[in-house]
Amino acid sequence: MRRAAITLLALAGSAHAAITVRDDAGNTVTLAKPAQRVISTAPHITELLFAAGGGERVVGVMNYSDYPEAAKRLPVIGSDAQIDLERLLALRPDLLVVWQSGNTERQLAQLKSLGIPLFYSEPKKLDDVATSLTRLGQLLGTEPAAQAAARDYRQKIAQLTATYAQRPPVRVFYQIWEKPLYTLNGEHIVSDALRVCGGRNIFAGLKVAAPQVSTEAVLQENPEAVIGGERHDSQAGIQIWQPYRGLLAVQRGNLFVLDSETLVRATPRIAAGVAVLCDKLEAARRHRP
Repeated sequence: MRRAAITLLALAGSAHAAITVRDDAGNTVTLAKPAQRVISTAPHITELLFAAGGGERVVGVMNYSDYPEAAKRLPVIGSDAQIDLERLLALRPDLLVVWQSGNTERQLAQLKSLGIPLFYSEPKKLDDVATSLTRLGQLLGTEPAAQAAARDYRQKIAQLTATYAQRPPVRVFYQIWEKPLYTLNGEHIVSDALRVCGGRNIFAGLKVAAPQVSTEAVLQENPEAVIGGERHDSQAGIQIWQPYRGLLAVQRGNLFVLDSETLVRATPRIAAGVAVLCDKLEAARRHRP
């Protein structure tokens, strides 16, 4: 009887054991029990929470949280310009998942002052998506679903890496906006996606995450392919290069458009975006003389 009582006490203690994980800012986040009411402050975070099995725990989101479909029905607590703190507090969250570089310093300071546990999300590599899923699964108490999602995602990325990473390299200019001209540096997850596909980001060495570049700088680098990260597959952005007949990407017909949402958002859907990216770079290889 005494041994059984000790076992029951041990089980009861473990059921209420504190949950501790490290976030992407290097902070230790500790919860007394799994989070039940979570607020997301970025679209990619919303997707990660749902993918980790915690969709029913999400009580508020930031604007543009449009995937999965259920996310569109959740209360919106603000935008990248302003957060409605009164509305946020009314939702009684026990965990805030914030975007380290996407939310402003002022917003992050406001949220930190509330005394609610914060988890900073900043996936910069493809595998960070998987680790984000498992850590969020720990905080939400949905580890089986989170681990399954992480395994499935890692398998897809591993297959793409095995198929394309050692293919002849393609030098790429990744364009996120045309007026003014913006790209992404080597620290962004898109550069990791290019690596998987055997691509090389011509502006990987720039220090700013999303730097503005000049037309002249692109022409000087003379990329073999230009990838336009446009929403809804619009061709308008990359057509600015058509007049530059000396550009290798134009000469070889390597002006490609991808749906930026599936490639830039650090969620499990990025695996599908990487697959399309790899296919485009294979087309560029076929266009070689």
